[in-house]
Amino acid sequence: MLLAARAVSHCNAPMGFAQILSRAESGLAAPAVRVEVHLGSGLPTFNIVGLPAPVVRESKERVRAALAHCGFAFPAGRITVNLAPAELPKEGGRFDLPIALGILVASAQADPGCDLARTEFYGELGLTGELKPVAGLLLAALHAARDGHGMRVPRANLAELRQIRDCEVRGLLRLEELIDGGGSAAEPIEGSACAVPGPALPDLCEVRGQWQAKRALLIAAAGAHSLLMSGPPGSGKSMLAQRLPGLLPPLSQDEALEVAAIAAVARASAGAEIPMARPFRAPHHTASAHAIVGGGVAVRPGEVSLAHHGVLFLDELPEFDRRVLEALREPLESGTVSVVRANQRAEYPARFQLVAAMNPCPCGRAGQVRPRCRCEPKRIERYRARISGPLLDRIDLQLALPPVDAAALTAAPSCAASPEGISSATGAAQVGAARERQLQRQGVCNARLGPEQTLLHCGADAAGMRLLREAARVQGHSARSQHRVLRVARSIADLAGREAVVEGDVAEALALRWQD
Repeated sequence: MLLAARAVSHCNAPMGFAQILSRAESGLAAPAVRVEVHLGSGLPTFNIVGLPAPVVRESKERVRAALAHCGFAFPAGRITVNLAPAELPKEGGRFDLPIALGILVASAQADPGCDLARTEFYGELGLTGELKPVAGLLLAALHAARDGHGMRVPRANLAELRQIRDCEVRGLLRLEELIDGGGSAAEPIEGSACAVPGPALPDLCEVRGQWQAKRALLIAAAGAHSLLMSGPPGSGKSMLAQRLPGLLPPLSQDEALEVAAIAAVARASAGAEIPMARPFRAPHHTASAHAIVGGGVAVRPGEVSLAHHGVLFLDELPEFDRRVLEALREPLESGTVSVVRANQRAEYPARFQLVAAMNPCPCGRAGQVRPRCRCEPKRIERYRARISGPLLDRIDLQLALPPVDAAALTAAPSCAASPEGISSATGAAQVGAARERQLQRQGVCNARLGPEQTLLHCGADAAGMRLLREAARVQGHSARSQHRVLRVARSIADLAGREAVVEGDVAEALALRWQD
């Protein structure tokens, strides 16, 4: 269908020029990109400038074929497309639609019927003019809403954008739908949240025995503390870790959007749904530093960022590469990770809750009478030395798990309100109440408190402080360790509903940091 050329009444730019808004992707930022199209006289050429990646340069052929198939005239002469700012790398097929629209507006063939100064366009074009979905649009939509812009996107991307507030988003099936009276009407989407719950989480009462480990799991969930469990194979370390998300409160709307945006940037999911449950990431111990921390050619976020607002579970902790483990020290302390490459730099949030598991020795039987451990002392020392002291110092709770007694395995299951039989629902209610106290008192979870805030909100009574000083003298706790003990003690008091931190809270927190 050939369309007559029409003047663009709302555009003040001279004939032969158009400017279309879009956005690039740079870490968790979505910098604005102005797609400037100029039609000039001369021999027919089509050039795209402004640091385009190869896939962006290839859009020339996609745009040419799509315009011809949809019945538009391809302008003769020199076509120059500038993706400004020029120093920002441009990647992906998202710029196909703004380039095509820019050519149509500059040649007076199209009027999109919207304010081009306040509307952003995204979409990869097929050769017949259909619009294909684009990865990572959730991040662009968040920035567009902040700037008060609307969006025109492929209709396949609508599902992931339905929860974006204060942003008019319309979905398109084909290029012709941009033109007044052409194609089917675009669908506006509602600004209501559409987060959906994930699959059912395993219940804590399924873990038999290990009452002290369940208690430590509750404390870790209450204050967002990191946890290291050491025990023989089959003692329930992985089962306990997998049940931690069931104790945590659901994500808030802002947290869910942030988690979904990170997953979209990492291309870790299709991005069709916004999660309610907190992420649970369990990378294999053969994972590289780039996979854990982030990096690669495109500087994507790693597992520590994909676990943002959730749980990062590292099973067989000593088997991870030493460089990978040492790279965890920065995000554990600051909640962010900086990934620097020769030509790129990105900073990603990494406010995760670390849960790690390990065996007490290479064979896993250290300390047992039957079957006996046959590892030599030097071998055991080398195995445990794979985890450095500075990393251990940053783990709040360190617990040794005994083998599970046979009587506990054969006993009837019980989810009564006891340490041995507590259910995830009961524990989640206790954790929710404890976190509510923390938010009302200091605005963040106990594990996120700084040194000054720790002394202000987590100070124990006189007996508790004496016990802490004596333990630090005998066991050689660092200043960081002492602050972490106080924060854990504060979480124990919050679970009990007490305003004051007493000596018993400090004693339990110290017992959960015993490193021998």
